[in-house]
Amino acid sequence: MNSLLNRRLFWLLALVAAGIGLAVLAACATPHHFDVTPTPTRTPRPTATATPTPTPTPAWPVTVGCDDGVPETACALLRARADQDPVHLAWAEGDSTADIRLTSEATPNTQPVGTWTYAVAAPFFTLDDEVALADLQAAWAGSPSGPLAGHPLLVSPDTESALSDLWGLPPSAVVQTALPDELLAQAIRLDGWAILPFDQLGPRWKVLRVDGVSLLEKGLDPGSYPLSFPLYLVVSARPDALPLLPTDLSNRDESRMAVVAMTGVTALTRGTAQTMERMGVTYPAQDIGAWLQEADLTHISNEVSFTPDCPVPPQLGTMTFCSHDRYIGLLEAVGTDIVELTGNHNNDYGTAPDLHTLEMFRERGWRWFGGGANLAEATRPLTITLGPNRLAFLGCNSFDPPDSRALATETTPGAASCREPEDLELMLAQVTALRAEGWLPIVTMQAYETYEYFPTARQVADSHAFAEAGAVVVQGSQAHQPQGFDFHNGTFIHYGLGNLFFDQMQSLGTRQEFIDRLVFYDGRLLSVELRTAMLEEYARPRPTTAEERQELLEAVFAVSSWDLEQ
Repeated sequence: MNSLLNRRLFWLLALVAAGIGLAVLAACATPHHFDVTPTPTRTPRPTATATPTPTPTPAWPVTVGCDDGVPETACALLRARADQDPVHLAWAEGDSTADIRLTSEATPNTQPVGTWTYAVAAPFFTLDDEVALADLQAAWAGSPSGPLAGHPLLVSPDTESALSDLWGLPPSAVVQTALPDELLAQAIRLDGWAILPFDQLGPRWKVLRVDGVSLLEKGLDPGSYPLSFPLYLVVSARPDALPLLPTDLSNRDESRMAVVAMTGVTALTRGTAQTMERMGVTYPAQDIGAWLQEADLTHISNEVSFTPDCPVPPQLGTMTFCSHDRYIGLLEAVGTDIVELTGNHNNDYGTAPDLHTLEMFRERGWRWFGGGANLAEATRPLTITLGPNRLAFLGCNSFDPPDSRALATETTPGAASCREPEDLELMLAQVTALRAEGWLPIVTMQAYETYEYFPTARQVADSHAFAEAGAVVVQGSQAHQPQGFDFHNGTFIHYGLGNLFFDQMQSLGTRQEFIDRLVFYDGRLLSVELRTAMLEEYARPRPTTAEERQELLEAVFAVSSWDLEQ
């Protein structure tokens, strides 16, 4: 019984389970659609970025100043730049705490901005040519030695301040001060020498070499000259302002300098030509060629025309001159740039050699003045610009009469004339107009030839007239022996330089020669250096010995105008 009951219960449970399974299968067979909403994905939150603190804009203006002992002119140049840009720069007078200062002392935070150069100079009519640095320093210390034993040393207050920082304060009895515009007059009165900034020189000063180094020569290494001192900008703050300031405050900049070598008579004929035939065409230049080659402009006063038909060997004793074409090689060798044609022998063999000579000059790129293919060309000024220096050359013949074959006409070549009053007035008007236009007129004249150191009255009158018209230099080109000097109306006048290449060996005077080196700077005549030579072998100038140079200078100074204060 129990067994039967158990079997029935088993089958009942089995049927229930089967029913449930069928129901499940039926449910799976019938498709159903369900709208399932997905669980939303969390949007990431942005990472916070810190806002940078803005860099403060530098404060303007930056202060600029000068240390004590820095040259006043250098400070003035720096201040002028600051005044041009008041938004960014402000001048701090006497403020040693300025952001940027001009100084003469190098420190780790300085930037070089040039050199300040001082010249040692004496009044123009001085025989001495150089001085040793040791003698300068001894004089500054109160114990003059060498050539300075006889000459007081003069400086401006500004120069005294600058040099005292280097050499100490000098004894007042030895080194005397004068204002810059009074320095020359004091030097003349006291027979003194001076130390002054290079850019404050003038032609009435003679620049002396220091330890053999001349400030008037180009290619100078500032480190080789003992009176050139560096300038620096010291930056205690605000280096970003440096590009706003000058990069060169030097008072001697060779790009602003022009050197013109002026010479006397050249006549490649007679004995000079015979020496050239024997020794070689360039032989006459072997001793003084470098003096002419180094100039920016080399002037030759050529008095004799070239022709291929000139007799070889040339005649001696003749006064009818020609030069063989080959001889132009000498003028090439000395670096000729400009040729003066005021002489009275260029038409000795007729006008054809004169025109032929002009063509030879043109082929070589040389330019000429004072003569030409006709009157218009002969009277036309030659203008040349060298950096800030605008030079104008004019020349004339003041001796030959109107009917002379040497003079140009409207249709024939020759020299320009200034003998007649109307011709002279025309040329004076040209000089005045050129000066008014900013040119620096250099006037050369072929005057009556004398064999004396002193000029004629006509030379003096004409030279003074050109000086008053505005010439900066007046030169006599006729002289076969040197003549004296003059300063009139601020103009440098040399009445005669003597010969350059010509055969006159008959006297000491005809053998003595000058080459004048005119040094222009920033649009004015800064200085004149006198180089002296002695003629040898009827053709070859050589530098004078010390004794010969002193003899020549004494002779011409004795007949020169000493009034340097005009």
